[in-house]
Amino acid sequence: MKIGCPKEIKPQEFRVGMTPTAAREAVAHGHEVVVETKAGMGAGFTDADYIAAGAKILDTAEEVFAQADMIVKVKEPQAVERRRLREGQILFTYLHLAPDPEQTKDLLASGVTAIAYETVTDRSGGLPLLAPMSEVAGRLAPQVGAWTLQKANGGRGVLLGGVPGVAPAKVVVIGGGVVGTHAARIAAGMGADVTVLDRSLPRLRYLDDVFGRDFKTIYATEGNTAELVQEADMVIGAVLIPGAAAPKLVKRSQLRDMKPGAAIVDVAIDQGGCFETSRPTTHQDPIYEVDGIMHYCVANMPGAVARTSTLALGNATMPFMLALADKGWKKACEEDEHLLNGLNVHAGRLTYYAVGKALGIDVLAPHLALKV
Repeated sequence: MKIGCPKEIKPQEFRVGMTPTAAREAVAHGHEVVVETKAGMGAGFTDADYIAAGAKILDTAEEVFAQADMIVKVKEPQAVERRRLREGQILFTYLHLAPDPEQTKDLLASGVTAIAYETVTDRSGGLPLLAPMSEVAGRLAPQVGAWTLQKANGGRGVLLGGVPGVAPAKVVVIGGGVVGTHAARIAAGMGADVTVLDRSLPRLRYLDDVFGRDFKTIYATEGNTAELVQEADMVIGAVLIPGAAAPKLVKRSQLRDMKPGAAIVDVAIDQGGCFETSRPTTHQDPIYEVDGIMHYCVANMPGAVARTSTLALGNATMPFMLALADKGWKKACEEDEHLLNGLNVHAGRLTYYAVGKALGIDVLAPHLALKV
């Protein structure tokens, strides 16, 4: 199989879909790898690194898309990239289709077979291809939130850890999954007064057992959430419903009760965001203000630490990429139900229920798509 890796073109996205190590593994498995020139530069990988791994460098993205049987990326294909996709081609990348009807429409029209990193599962019910970027985004969230809180950026002018004689900032993390856990760990490590909200009692017990007094845990009722958000200096949205649009847990009407200059960091923005006032931003222009509350809603947070993120993502995606290339997508998905869970689009049909529910589109069960 010929595997193609184009350069990412989403604004301020510096990650790359394949590392030279992944390219070397694919070549060792008997596949051909084509990489767009300078695709890896943002993550610190040169064309020479890919050539040494056995890959071929192509001058343009058009050539990569035209030649490759499978496209491996990081972010969802942008409009110009979607026009380059073709029937029978495999697309392996993050998609986040639920809040993106235009992308969904274009992928359906292209006839491509699209497998989304964020809905591939594992035996424990986790999301192994989403987890590494969730870990990165979670650890970044307090860091960028602390920057947003600085007065020069419109924030309250509060230091996250305080100083002797001055209380630390109050940080509320909505969601105790991978993102929330890593966000809480880092915020607590920076000296903040941290509370994690979640609706799963087993998860709250786990967090309490593992982290003890590092941060507090509270059951996420509507009342508890409203009260804690009102008192917070920073609120981190870390809620995930796999493949589906994120629920809006904080309404605009609640902003007027928050502290002026408080910071919202919406890590769920890829799935539409969990604050009613959230809208996607970029690293180039990351924050905006609504009713006196500063919002940080960058849709590709891990892109800010592109080398760490690329290496972490490559470690997770490589075995699945090799399975798709070695066996073809149908056999690979027949043999691995967790990879089949990643199938979102095939031959003009939507194959992921949560996306269909969010967008009002009929869904073909993925096991039936194997027969198409």
